[in-house]
Amino acid sequence: MKQLFFFFALFFTFFQIHSQENLPTDYLSKEFHKDRREAFRNLMPANSVALIFSYPERVFSKDINYNFHQNPDLYYLSGYKEPDAVLLLFKDVQGTEKYNEILFVRERNASKETWTGRRLGTEGAKSKLGFTAVYNGKDFKDFEIDFKKFDKIIYDKIPTDIGNDKSGFDLYSLLESFKTKAAISKENEASSIDLFTNITNTLREIKTPEEMNLLRKSIKLSCIAHNEVMKAIGPNMSENEADGIHAYVHRHYGAEGEGYPPIVGAGANGCILHYGENNATKIDNQLLLMDVGSEYHGYSADVTRTIPANGKFTEEQKAIYQLVYEAQEEVFKIAKPGTLFQDLNQKSREVIAAGLIKLGIITDPRDARIYYPHSCSHYLGLDVHDKGNYAGILKENMVLTVEPGIYIPANSKCDKKWWNIGIRIEDDIAITKDSYENLSVESPRKWQDIEKLSAQKSTFNEMKFPKI
Repeated sequence: MKQLFFFFALFFTFFQIHSQENLPTDYLSKEFHKDRREAFRNLMPANSVALIFSYPERVFSKDINYNFHQNPDLYYLSGYKEPDAVLLLFKDVQGTEKYNEILFVRERNASKETWTGRRLGTEGAKSKLGFTAVYNGKDFKDFEIDFKKFDKIIYDKIPTDIGNDKSGFDLYSLLESFKTKAAISKENEASSIDLFTNITNTLREIKTPEEMNLLRKSIKLSCIAHNEVMKAIGPNMSENEADGIHAYVHRHYGAEGEGYPPIVGAGANGCILHYGENNATKIDNQLLLMDVGSEYHGYSADVTRTIPANGKFTEEQKAIYQLVYEAQEEVFKIAKPGTLFQDLNQKSREVIAAGLIKLGIITDPRDARIYYPHSCSHYLGLDVHDKGNYAGILKENMVLTVEPGIYIPANSKCDKKWWNIGIRIEDDIAITKDSYENLSVESPRKWQDIEKLSAQKSTFNEMKFPKI
């Protein structure tokens, strides 16, 4: 029996080592995550501790979960990608062991790993992520931490819809142990969450060179995907097929998926801001609005292009498109350090209001909100709507979107020739020392350039499948 156990353990170790070959090599480095922990610690008040928990796993159907997506804050600070974990950061060095951070992770389990994938475990977190103090999650409950001695406990909003697997050391149990140990109450929760939010907003709104490398790649491959759809599109293509081209291109270049549910809406569907069904069987001779961005190693692109299925804009489509384009151009002119973030939205709204009045679609500039109901910009990074101080000013190395749009659904109070025209143009920009850089410039924005690219053939035009 001992020999059999030894053989199994040896085989499992061999499998673990060799099954981890041929992995990407351009993930964020452990030095990056260590630097971010130090930056976080520097913003903590005196005599404080911060706790960052993993996200919960979510049920897809019955006993099948969605692919796990880590809490971006935990990934940012640790590089750890698995559930049922918590990171503790201390402002000051603690105990005789002289630690200022502890990571609690999922325990290694040969049987479970056969079914659900490899786990880092404590030793993997030490060697691959660079932590010194790492323990299994089951140790958190009895770990000696006197939270009462800290002047401030910093943590994010605690979710309430978490499953309990009854193991005693899943995320549910970690959170319950924390609430008991720290005597969490509604009175102290709000200020702790505000402090956590302020720290993470300040850190994540400014991108490091390593982050910029991943964002550039995510945005570039998203542009390639948009361009392929522009070349491949035709009236008989379905929304789902266009969505599928994006997905294929993303994965071809190594993206893990999309940074958010893709929006691929034809005609009237393009007037639904967060349309997600993508199931119209024919685009027909309509506009196709595509708001699709990849997620590459955690970093999301967010690019929108609106294109005519037959390769040519009608005069009405062209007029609306040009107005959205001009609004974007005017925003670009003020996208530089020192500009108030909210001024971007104000500028786009002024341009669109004036343009809609000129076209006879509205008479009161306040009615522009009917056809342009969203804001112009948001930060971009580990979240597609990334963390940042939205009431502040633009600073060098911020990355944000510029995405004006006009949506005129059927039965709007204007000439019916404008009905079912939905247009958004969205680009991802980095704020530079004295201006901006358009990171999504490789996908055409001008209507003339879109028509020109649409006249080209795509590799996807040649793909043939059996009928079913």
